[in-house]
Amino acid sequence: MTLQDYIEAVKLQLTGGLLELEIPDDTLGKVVMKSLKEIQRYIDSTTFITIPFANVIDLNGFKCSAIVNVYRSQAFNSADKNALSDPMYAQQWMIYSTSGSMYNLQNYILNYAAYNTLSQIRNTTSTDLIYKIDRLNNKLYINTAYNNPGTITLEYVPIFDNVEQVTSDYWIDILEKLSVAHTKIILGRIRSKYKQSNALWSLDGDQLLAEGTEELKALRESLEANSTVFFPVD
Repeated sequence: MTLQDYIEAVKLQLTGGLLELEIPDDTLGKVVMKSLKEIQRYIDSTTFITIPFANVIDLNGFKCSAIVNVYRSQAFNSADKNALSDPMYAQQWMIYSTSGSMYNLQNYILNYAAYNTLSQIRNTTSTDLIYKIDRLNNKLYINTAYNNPGTITLEYVPIFDNVEQVTSDYWIDILEKLSVAHTKIILGRIRSKYKQSNALWSLDGDQLLAEGTEELKALRESLEANSTVFFPVD
């Protein structure tokens, strides 16, 4: 959804397409952007990027709210110049050659089978790389004991600069509801600023203010209750 789509959705909720809204579209756009800023710290939608490996990575080029995980993007026996070589590559001629010496071949095959089994176990039990973020200098430090990969994949929560970047139906719905609640509070304060005495009609300012405050409170409580607590707080 575009910013104008959110503005039209808020206006439809509050006017039904029949009434006039006192708040101009520019102000409604600011309300939507304020709501986006509020839910930014709750959004848990992640994205991935693969970059050249370094033990220290400058994060100034990334608009990330939090780093979630750091993965090797290459296998243990990749074609990377720093990767450990597979013994099958080094001595495969011993198995397939008919003219060379076959001395101790059985032991080698058994050792290679054990090596393959160990590699499978290692892949199954492998963990994400250990990392630390220096927020003051905006640096990411990655710890690798050996066999540094050529590239690294970062999983992170992006910082959203505009509403069009929000593509999750869940967060689109939350953003729209939050924008409506904030707009109701603003409208309620505008319409209840002055009281009319001895009038045949009255504005619904107090009612809108109460509705907006209650809806905003319920949304914030829901966001807090359903926030992803295992994501790192940077």
